[in-house]
Amino acid sequence: MISQYLGFDSDYVIIGLTAAVLILLILFIVNICQMRKLKKNYRIFMSGKTAKNLEDTLIKRLDQVDSLLESNRQNDKNIKLISKNMQTTYQKMGLIKYDAFHEMGGKLSFSLAMLDMKNNGFIINAMHTREGCYTYIKEIVDGNSIIVLSGEEQEALNRAMGVSTSKSEE
Repeated sequence: MISQYLGFDSDYVIIGLTAAVLILLILFIVNICQMRKLKKNYRIFMSGKTAKNLEDTLIKRLDQVDSLLESNRQNDKNIKLISKNMQTTYQKMGLIKYDAFHEMGGKLSFSLAMLDMKNNGFIINAMHTREGCYTYIKEIVDGNSIIVLSGEEQEALNRAMGVSTSKSEE
């Protein structure tokens, strides 16, 4: 009778509703299983703790996070200060040992170039003779010297600046 008014067989409606009920039943069972897992995890989390203990634990952890954030800010400041100070420290070095007068042997004379990040610094030249050791210092500004450099001093400066030279150390 109903099928005459609807224009199709009522068996299809019953089959469709039965399928919908089965799907809802499966979803209901899945939901029950998930709720059991959630309750189990909640019991484990709350075991041995009262609400006050849990609140104290959360407050303690938040204080630790605040402390870590402050430490991180201080570390950032320190890193910036160290980085700024590093620009003026001597970071580059070039050392050439040589025999100044070709009579002493042993390469006891040397030229030492010490430069900062901007290639400012100095060259110390120590020449060893039979009478003693004579030490000279020359200022370096932007990788150059106002005073003429000897070959060994220029080679030490080039090494400090990372410039390759054609001369090889003997």
